Amino acid sequence: MTVDRKIPGTDEAWERRELGVDANFVAVADDINEDEIDLALELQPISIRLQKSLIDDFKMIAQLNGIGYQPLMRQVLVRFADCEKKKILRQAVREMKLRREEDAASEEESRSGTHG
Repeated sequence: MTVDRKIPGTDEAWERRELGVDANFVAVADDINEDEIDLALELQPISIRLQKSLIDDFKMIAQLNGIGYQPLMRQVLVRFADCEKKKILRQAVREMKLRREEDAASEEESRSGTHG
């Protein structure tokens, strides 16, 4: 009896290097255009100047986590952007709630002023 040891194809499995590291399953793709890959993954190359020490830090952290430093940088940027978007949305919700409360208080004040 053979045991099926299939690992689920999740992002986490790829990040933990449970998938994609076995040389028995590696094949070189023929005639793949880098632009096609970027398009499929919705990647856009950019140019940025960073301190060498920062790049060295990312390389060290990436190596400890078993990934490349550029994918690590992408992960950090995605996490930061997600966090900032949530922060902005929370602030907008607070401001909307405060405006509604102020409007309701003003409306109540107007009603009690005209009826009292």
